[in-house]
Amino acid sequence: MKDLTIDVSNVAPDVTLDMINAEKENVQKQLETLTNKTGKGNDFLGWLDLPEEISPDQLMSIEETAARLRGKADYVVVTGIGGSYLGARAVIDAMNDSFDHLKGGRKNPFILYAGQNLGEDYTYELLDLLKDKSFGIIVISKSGTTTEPAIAFRTLKELLETKYDKDEVKERIVAITDAKKGALRTLADQEGYETYVIPDDVGGRYSVLTPVGLLPIAVAGFSISELVRGAKKMRELTAVNVPFEQNPASLYAATRNLLYKKGKKIEILVNYQPKLHYISEWWKQLYGESEGKENKGIFPASVDFTTDLHSMGQWIQEGERTIFETVVSIAAARHRVLIPRDEGNLDNLNYLAGKRIDEVNKMAELGTRIAHTDGGVPNIRIELPELNEYYLGQLLYFFEKACGISGYILGVNPFDQPGVEAYKKNMFALLGKPGFEKETEAIQKRL
Repeated sequence: MKDLTIDVSNVAPDVTLDMINAEKENVQKQLETLTNKTGKGNDFLGWLDLPEEISPDQLMSIEETAARLRGKADYVVVTGIGGSYLGARAVIDAMNDSFDHLKGGRKNPFILYAGQNLGEDYTYELLDLLKDKSFGIIVISKSGTTTEPAIAFRTLKELLETKYDKDEVKERIVAITDAKKGALRTLADQEGYETYVIPDDVGGRYSVLTPVGLLPIAVAGFSISELVRGAKKMRELTAVNVPFEQNPASLYAATRNLLYKKGKKIEILVNYQPKLHYISEWWKQLYGESEGKENKGIFPASVDFTTDLHSMGQWIQEGERTIFETVVSIAAARHRVLIPRDEGNLDNLNYLAGKRIDEVNKMAELGTRIAHTDGGVPNIRIELPELNEYYLGQLLYFFEKACGISGYILGVNPFDQPGVEAYKKNMFALLGKPGFEKETEAIQKRL
């Protein structure tokens, strides 16, 4: 059975294969530090062994809860922000039919999202949609006090309580939170909600293989056992005993850090499959929050090709040469569509008649990679044999493992996010939250 592969041969002349191989000793050292849990942030490395530690009983429990929600609700609202929803959305969007929301005869609920923004119109429109619908809530928060999801959950819970009695409300809410403490844990215990635990040693952006990601994915009708199986395989492929030249996570971490040292400050994650858009969004949080510290770190950006070739393509081809690309490619499309022949041929496309659309897409990918490398944009290429839960599990774990190694190469703690708190302090002060009086006074002097 084929696995995820990585090609780092198109990053020259900025970085050569000899330069990559010269990093072997340092990268191996960082991989050992990560594996042995002796580096910075080692109290948040529970994700490393998750694929091996998730038991069949745990998966069955999640599947049973998912089945209950599917049986009760036509809509399930995943309420969380950042890592509390991005991993689940990445997998669900990748696996869903692109026009799922327009098709009837559904077997599984619509998965909607709340608490990932503070848009009042978005919230109003969501509540307006749900007021006459059968819905349930998966609320995800370790503390229960994160502003965006806490506001969303409060409003959604109020609506649910106007529609159903107390016992039915209890059946329609699942809380994924801390094992023992926090506002959401307290509420869940008081109200009798079913709960799942966010492990203490797993940060939000690394939590897709915990119930945080697995429950919404299961509710959507996709195989969490295959997702975990793919991650388990990638754990083997990136283990400390795998030779550097064969370890995709080590190669990726080494190459992107060498490019960074060469002045390539921006990494653009590229896909040629629109279903991968939210994989890119998940990846941006993973790398941005893990590496953007101490005035260091590659800026993670993303594009959806070929769509964005008609908007961002010019800048990538001829703009400032501070960028490199990592292309995620899917070897085989799920479906087959042939381009028809047209007698008039007014569009001059008869030379493509009989070819699959995916063949045209692959040539667009190859042609673009050649053009961009010729234009001074190094390219790393990651290929999945096909788009399914197994290979998505491989991809997610690959990026997580490589991120840990890469952060250690950079010399930062890839498992904390102290900078995230800065805006919150100002927001709380401006809103008049008790306990922030000094901050409020200081801000008012600046305004």
